Amino acid sequence: MNFNFQNKITIALFLIAFQFSFAQKKDENIGSEVVNVVKPYTPTISDAFKVPESAVLEEEGNAKKETVKYAIFSFPVASTFTPSKGKAEGVEKTKKAHLYNNYATLGIGNYGTLNAELFVNQELGNNDYVGGMFRHLSSQGGIKGVELDNTYYNTAVDLTYGIKDSDLSWNVDLGYQNQLYNWYGSTLSPVDRSTLIGSIKPEHSYNTISLGSRINFNEGVFDNANFKFNHFTDSYGSSENRFYVKPSLRLEIMDELIKTNLIVDYVGGNFSKNKDGSNLEVIKYGYTNFGISPSFVIQQDDWTLNLGASVFYSRNNENSNNKLFVYPQVNASLKVVGDLMIFYTGAEGNLQQNTYMDFVNGNPFLTPTMENANAPGFIRPTDQQYDIFAGLKGKLTNNVSYNIKGSYVNVRNKALYKSNDYTSSTNENYGFGNGMQVVYDDMRTLSFSGDLKASFSEDVTFGINGTFIKFTNDFQQEAWNLPQVKLNSTIDFNVTEQWFAGAAVFFVGERKDTQVNSIFVTNAAPITLDSYFDVNAHVGYKYNEQLTAFIRANNITNQAYQTWLNYPVQGFQIVVGANYKFDF
Repeated sequence: MNFNFQNKITIALFLIAFQFSFAQKKDENIGSEVVNVVKPYTPTISDAFKVPESAVLEEEGNAKKETVKYAIFSFPVASTFTPSKGKAEGVEKTKKAHLYNNYATLGIGNYGTLNAELFVNQELGNNDYVGGMFRHLSSQGGIKGVELDNTYYNTAVDLTYGIKDSDLSWNVDLGYQNQLYNWYGSTLSPVDRSTLIGSIKPEHSYNTISLGSRINFNEGVFDNANFKFNHFTDSYGSSENRFYVKPSLRLEIMDELIKTNLIVDYVGGNFSKNKDGSNLEVIKYGYTNFGISPSFVIQQDDWTLNLGASVFYSRNNENSNNKLFVYPQVNASLKVVGDLMIFYTGAEGNLQQNTYMDFVNGNPFLTPTMENANAPGFIRPTDQQYDIFAGLKGKLTNNVSYNIKGSYVNVRNKALYKSNDYTSSTNENYGFGNGMQVVYDDMRTLSFSGDLKASFSEDVTFGINGTFIKFTNDFQQEAWNLPQVKLNSTIDFNVTEQWFAGAAVFFVGERKDTQVNSIFVTNAAPITLDSYFDVNAHVGYKYNEQLTAFIRANNITNQAYQTWLNYPVQGFQIVVGANYKFDF
């Protein structure tokens, strides 16, 4: 409660009077005494007499002020003055770059290379859109020293339709892809070369039809879900269907958010022939995997711990060999020095569904043959029992980040690419040592990797990474076609507002393969494929916001290295083209 000044004085006087009223008993006389105090006089500055100075006020200036009343007498005045809007001086606004919805790219190079892309996207309303993409990459071949046809084509068309609402976003995709390659990596004897080259037809093709969808929920138990269906065929009568659905749930149990991933993954197909063509019926294969992976996160100070596990039930659709798999899904991270240094570690496992389509995408020179269910080449899932890893990541400066990692992986049924043997001059077009097969092995892998990324300015970015691996096999002689060393580095920079450039350097270490010409040799030692070093570069010029010209150069050192046994690559390649961005 606030009191004004007068109330404060009244209360103070009352308290003083109240105090004195109790200081002496009633009718009590304390008497009187005379006290004489003698002290010598000691003058101080404060005892000096000060003459007061008072301002003299004139009578006129001290007169009472008169009250003045004002009144406004307004009348219109003609004026041509128009005030201008103020603006900040010395502040130039950067023009916001326009983002175009569509683009087209066309490039032409040596070896008859043609690279074309077209992407279009159009909003149909406030919430829905439609888009499409066309991609084509081809070459007419001409690899030095290769006598068989080595052209290739890769063409794909994708269409999409999507909806974005406040509660969810959803899209559906439809795609078609056609790939054409040649088994040009033959190793014929001089006698066979003169008589068989003209009769070998190494061309083969693959076709893929895909349908997929993804939906994201902003609220509720469902977080997202996606499904995909692929129908894959080749020109030798092989056929495969692959379907999976992967919903993700978020459940709150005892104030803990539990994230749960579910999966149903089916693959089934058939091959018309086995390796030697002796089969009378088509070779069928099929697996259905059911999986669940719950996990939750614990955060304490600078620690973040993700605890989870995965359980898979794998059903072999062609026999009763069904299995149950349990994998760890645990990882943790500790901020040692904020974002400058973060320690992380974990142990994870997974059941990987292998498919003929995925194998072809990894190596387009596979033969369209498989053995019976008990042979090494039959398609089966890969059991990655555990991947134990640890590392450090963070920032050296605001513009430089790093990541160092070590891991130990234990895998059963690891798929490896290996060359087919040359057994007879009457073989199929892929049977002259020019085809590849898939074999399996149980392996342990110890690896160390490092990654460094730097952004020196808005105009210069740099990155380098390397991986060093040691393989241990149980059944195969070697870890076929797997390098122990992989290095690569990239740099991109803007020279001016219109000119830009970049370069990429790759190094792949030695690999092992084996191939037997059983006509002359029944057993052969592993063959070492030399390591290779590849340098690529590009230069571009932005004519305006929409049109950009570019030049790309690949394999600048013109090395005839082999990616697979007896499969040399094209030499120095150059592509000249342009990119145009536009709106409808």
